Amino acid sequence: QVRLVESGGGLVQPGGSLRLSCVASGFTFSTYAMRWYRQAPGADRELVAHISSTGDFTKYGDSVQGRATILRDDAKQTVYLQMSMLKPEDTAVYFCNAKQGLWNDHWGQGIQVTVSS
Repeated sequence: QVRLVESGGGLVQPGGSLRLSCVASGFTFSTYAMRWYRQAPGADRELVAHISSTGDFTKYGDSVQGRATILRDDAKQTVYLQMSMLKPEDTAVYFCNAKQGLWNDHWGQGIQVTVSS
């Protein structure tokens, strides 16, 4: 059974930092590209960060460029999203995604991140 379980969300003050984790199981993690998406109320889901299956290519959304880092640990089957200098507009539900080719596309249940004082 494929599972992606996010953790590390919650309430963070503006200017603060957080680290989200996503633990994968039920598929060959090392062969999948991993992504973090987010969706704010009333908005479309947007790509936050992408890391290739080999870990040697990363890409970030314009809104988090310079403030986010995506990392993967294949031994732990975990992908991380580190974010700093958080802003209220970073408030959203964050989703972990595993992607391989056209057809293998797995999603976590999402985790709430709220940036507020």
